[in-house]
Amino acid sequence: MSRNAAQWAQRPKFPPTHYVDTRVYTSEELFREEIDKIFNKVWIIACHESEIPNPYDYRTFRHPGGENLIIIRGDDNRIRAFYNICPHRGNVILYDPSGNAKRMTCIFHAWSFDCRGNCIDISRGKEGYQDRLDLKDVGLREVRCEVGYGGFVWVNVDDNACTLKEYIGDALSMLEPHMQEPLEVFHFHKAVVNTNYKLWHDTNSEFYHDYMHYFNRITGMLQPGYFDRKYVGYPNGHASVGSMEIKYDKYEGSKDRKVGWPGLAPGGWILIDIFPGMTYNLRTSVLRMDTAIPLGPNKVIIEFRGLGLKRDTPEMRAERIFDHNMIWGPFGRNLHEDLLGVHGQGIAMRDERTDSRWVLHGREENMTIHDEGGMRHYYAEWSRRMGRPAYDPFGDRGVAGKVAAA
Repeated sequence: MSRNAAQWAQRPKFPPTHYVDTRVYTSEELFREEIDKIFNKVWIIACHESEIPNPYDYRTFRHPGGENLIIIRGDDNRIRAFYNICPHRGNVILYDPSGNAKRMTCIFHAWSFDCRGNCIDISRGKEGYQDRLDLKDVGLREVRCEVGYGGFVWVNVDDNACTLKEYIGDALSMLEPHMQEPLEVFHFHKAVVNTNYKLWHDTNSEFYHDYMHYFNRITGMLQPGYFDRKYVGYPNGHASVGSMEIKYDKYEGSKDRKVGWPGLAPGGWILIDIFPGMTYNLRTSVLRMDTAIPLGPNKVIIEFRGLGLKRDTPEMRAERIFDHNMIWGPFGRNLHEDLLGVHGQGIAMRDERTDSRWVLHGREENMTIHDEGGMRHYYAEWSRRMGRPAYDPFGDRGVAGKVAAA
C-alpha cells in the first residue's frame, strides 16, 4: 500500500547495517569529510603503465582529493608522480593531458624540472637570488607511486599510508593469475555523471540490477550457474564476485568469442571492487577498469579503460576491441544502461520534494549474486573510516546501536 509523509520518513524495519541514509550521497559536509578521511588516505589508480610507455612520457591526473598530478616515466624507466604545481608561484606546469617532456618548464617564469622532480633551471637565478636559493630546495612535491596489479599506476597523497600491497591484501587473489602477462590499454573514455561516486560503485557491487540489462539476463541470469556466484569481502572495503561462464550464444546475433584470456575459462567473468571507487571487470577477452573521481557530492567523473594483452596480434586486438565495444563501449549493450540507472538516482535524491531518506541494502541470499552484501561490506568500511554510521551519519535519526561489520 502507498504511504503518507510520516510513514515515508520512518526508518526501514531492517538492522541498521542493511540500509543507509541518503544524505551520505548528497551532503556537502560529508563529501568534504570524505576527501580528507578517505580519498587523501587510500591508494587510487591514476593510469596504466602502457599509457606512458617511453622515457619522459607523462599523463596528468586529477586526483579525487582535488590535487592535479603529473604521472611521468623517468629516464631510468621508473614511473613517478608529482603535484602539477610550480614551487615558485604555484602555477600549473603541464597543461596537456598527455605528452613527452624531457624538461617540464613552467610557462609563467620558465623554471624547469626534470623527470625525477629536480629543479634544473631557474631563469636568471643568479641575478635574482644570488646564493640565497639552491636548486635542490625547490624540487617538485613527489607523491607516493607504485605500479602493480595488472600494470596499473597507483598513487597515494598520504606519505604515512600503508603500502599498496598492504592496502590490497588478498582482494585481487582471484584475478592475479590472469594478470601475469603485460597488458595494454586500447580504449579510454570518461563520463561526467550528475550523481554520487558511491552510487556508481554500488552498481558494480551488486548484480540484482541485471534486470535492467537485457543482454545480461539472456546470457547470464537465465543460464545455469548464475546464482552460484558469491561475494567475498576483504579488509579495507574490497570485495570480489566469483567467476561464471557467460553464454553469449543465447543472445541473437552474437558470435563465438575467438580470443580468450590467459587462464580464464571460455566465457569466464570475474569482478573485483576496490574501495572506494575502482572496479576490475575481466570478461571473456577484455579487462575493463572503472575509476570514479568525484567532483562533488552530486557529480563524478568515471574513467573507463579497456585492456588487452601487449603481445596481441592486430587480428587479436581487433577482436578484443569488438568484444569490448559490443558490451561496454559508449554505445554497447550495458554501459549506457548503468549510467542511466545512477543518473536517475542522482536526480531523485537531489529532489527535495521526494524527501528521500533511505536506500535499502537488505537482500540476503547467502551472499550469492543478488545478495546486497557487497554494499553492506562497502558501507561498513565507509562508516569505519568516516567515524559515522552510514545509516545515521549526523546522529539525528534516532537510530541506536554501534556500527557493525557487514
